[in-house]
This record gives sequence, structure tokens and C-alpha cells, in this order.
Amino acid sequence: MPAPERLMATLRRHVADRRVLEAIADVPRERFVPEHLRDEAWENIPLPIGSGQTISQPLVVARMCELLELEGDETVLDVGTGSGYHAALLARLARHVYSIEVHASLSRTAAENLRAAGVRNVTLAVGDGSRGLPEHAPYDAINVAAAAGGEIPPALAEQLAPGGRLVAPVEDGDQRLVVARRTDAGVALTELERVRFVPLVGG
Repeated sequence: MPAPERLMATLRRHVADRRVLEAIADVPRERFVPEHLRDEAWENIPLPIGSGQTISQPLVVARMCELLELEGDETVLDVGTGSGYHAALLARLARHVYSIEVHASLSRTAAENLRAAGVRNVTLAVGDGSRGLPEHAPYDAINVAAAAGGEIPPALAEQLAPGGRLVAPVEDGDQRLVVARRTDAGVALTELERVRFVPLVGG
């Protein structure tokens, strides 16, 4: 079985959102990894992309996209652009994506990758992702692709629109995915499965 088919078979056992599965199948992951690793692009593994960063395991990326509950008309903030892969998927699932990366070299490469993949509804920025991008807030959804220490950065929670969802790995002894949802009563948190991400680095 070819690697893309193997990967999709694995994801279908864990991810129910049809739109997320279609996005993973449609976005060419090989465009978002270094050339010498393209033979491994469709394996269910993280891969190094430079600057001490990685492109995350497809299963974890798919789960995070699913947890955001996107329907297609949202404005999304993506924290930790990396290679641009997660932003490319979110761009298939939402109206527009703003993506911020602390490493300027990675952001430049991500811009090339997104162009090569035909993705046009992503705006890239370089800066401290823990502060978000308040000039474009509020966001219907926020994806954080690096581990926050102890708690979700308050600036990100503040940039959520009413009813908005945020998904992030949070390091507190061990790393877990946390979903935050803005309600009338404040921000409600739900802890989920263990994960492993690089740390969220300030600018």
C-alpha cells in the first residue's frame, strides 16, 4: 500500500471529521519537508525542518484540526508556522488563516511552501507567538503548535471570539493537548491526550 494510503487508513481510525481527512489527503505534505526527507513525508512521524523545529506527526495535526470544529467561514490564528503545513490544512478548513512564527527563516520557507502548494488564504507574520496577533483579533479558532509552559498564554485566550476554540499542547509535568472554549462565563478548559511538542519560544 502506498504511504499516503497507509497514512489515511491510520488517521481514519482516530479522526471522524470528514473535512479534516479530506484536507490531509489533499495537501501535499512533501512540499512542507526538506527535500532529502520527502520520501518520508507521508509517514505518520514528525520530521525536522530546521531551526530546532519539526513538522508535527500527521495524526496529532489532524486531531488538533478536528478539535477546532471548523466549518469553513472562520478566521484562524496559527501560532508556530514552522514549515507552513498546519497553516495549509487550516486554510482548507477555514476562511482565512493568520500564522505567526518566531524564526524569520522558517517563515520565509513557509511562504515558499504555501505558494508551491497553491495556498493563498494565509497571511504570515514573524514575532512572538505567545502574544498572538491582536491587530487581527478576535479569532474564531486558535491553533498553537508549540508547548506552552504551565498554562495557555493569557494573550491568546484574550484574542478568542465568543464561542471561539483554542487548542494547544500545555507542559505541566507532562504535555497534554488542552482545548479552551470562550463562553459567557469565561474560558473553559478541557485536558486531552498526551503529546510531545517543541517549546513555545518568545520573540
